[in-house]
Order: sequence, then C-alpha cells, then structure tokens
Amino acid sequence: MDGRGSNTIEIGAVIIGDELLSGKRRDRHQGHLTEALAQKGLELAWIRIVGDNARLLTQTFRETLASGAEVFSFGGIGATPDDRTRACLAEALGRPLAPHPEFMAILEQRFGADAWPHRVRMAELPEGASLIPNPVNGIPGFSCQQHHCVPGFPAMAEPMARWVLEQRFPDRDAAAGAVEEVLRLENVTESRLVPVLEAMEAAFPDLRISCLPRMDRHAPQVELGLRGPRARVTEAQAALRQHLIAGGFLTH
Repeated sequence: MDGRGSNTIEIGAVIIGDELLSGKRRDRHQGHLTEALAQKGLELAWIRIVGDNARLLTQTFRETLASGAEVFSFGGIGATPDDRTRACLAEALGRPLAPHPEFMAILEQRFGADAWPHRVRMAELPEGASLIPNPVNGIPGFSCQQHHCVPGFPAMAEPMARWVLEQRFPDRDAAAGAVEEVLRLENVTESRLVPVLEAMEAAFPDLRISCLPRMDRHAPQVELGLRGPRARVTEAQAALRQHLIAGGFLTH
C-alpha cells in the first residue's frame, strides 16, 4: 500500500484469463477476496487482470514480486497448454520448475495411472513452493514468495484464499482494520472544496481523504470520506468540520 492508514500490509490480486478480457466471463474473485480480507481487517490495494499471454504474465509477476505485496493469483494452474501461471511465475522468480513430491502423491493417489502424462503437469511448481489445500476437489494450489496461486473457479478459489489468510494472519480480525467516516454536504460542488481538501491532505497525510460528487435533480451534493485508524479519523473529522464551518459550508 501507500503507507496511509493502519493497514500497512499491501494486498494485491492477479486475475488471469483471456475469457475475462474478451467478456466471455465476468470476474467474481474481487468480491470474494475483498470480503475475506475485510474479516481480517485488511484491504485490497490493487488488481491486475491479465490474459494468457506468457510474456505479459511473466512481466506482471516480475512487477508484483518487486512490490513486496501479498499477492493472490487466480487461474492458470490447470494441466492444459494455456495454463501458464506456474511457468511464468517460475521464470519471474528465476527458479526452475520441479515436480512437487506431495502434489505428485496427491495426483497419483486420486487418479492412479490416469495421472500420467497430463495431470502430473499440475505438480510442476516453482522450486520452493508450498501447497494450498483445496477442500472442493483436493487438487491443491501453491504459494511461493508471498504469491498464492489458486484455481480460476471461484467455488474453489474462495475457501483456498481464506485458508491462506488464516495461515498468514492468524491473529488479525476485522477490528484491526481501518474505519471510515462520511460527511455529506448539499448545495456544494467539488471545486469549491479544493482548498479544504488540500488543507486536510497536508494535515493528515496518513489518512485516505475522498471527495465524491453525487447527482441530484435539485442541488449538487458531495460526500466527503475519511478512512484510517479510528483515533486519527476522529481527530481529522473534527478538523474537517472546523474547515467547513470556516468556509461557510457548515453552520455548526
């Protein structure tokens, strides 16, 4: 993240698949991940949607690895030729792909001889990877250097992502997250509030300060938001009201 607010853990998501870019399917991972993060007092900092192009996917992983973020990667871990997450992440890490013994055993136990020659490809993971259990069909995902790769099927991806969050942040809950306070003003336009917003940004650089106009047939409206640690938001809320009173936007 950008360092603002109480949440100093940066969480990102890479959502993979040509079908998302073409419009054949709509993404459902963002909503599920956002909800799971909120229960740990965490927030999603960014999302990247990438197709199945190996060059672009490898470059994406190079950039997300460099960010130092905890990254959830959705899709591209099956056994077909267009499932490139494993190979692209390995290349971005500068590590070889290698058969994961525990993953191989899972495949052999479940499929027997039918695990060969294609399904076993799913067990070729970046060197040093650990497994993410899949409660739906037993075929795991994997984690490697703060990147957590799960299937593109939301029904599998959601519980697997929640398992990762519980392993990574066992002591966190919703109370650890940021709070938000909102103030709505009527008969005010965004442009008139610029000096107030600039003053608030200067005084409270650690908070997220937002200004959202709302359409109304009768009068312009603006919604001002303050988000961050509770004590700082309370302090900022008082300061904001003083600025608005001084500017004639509020009477008290």
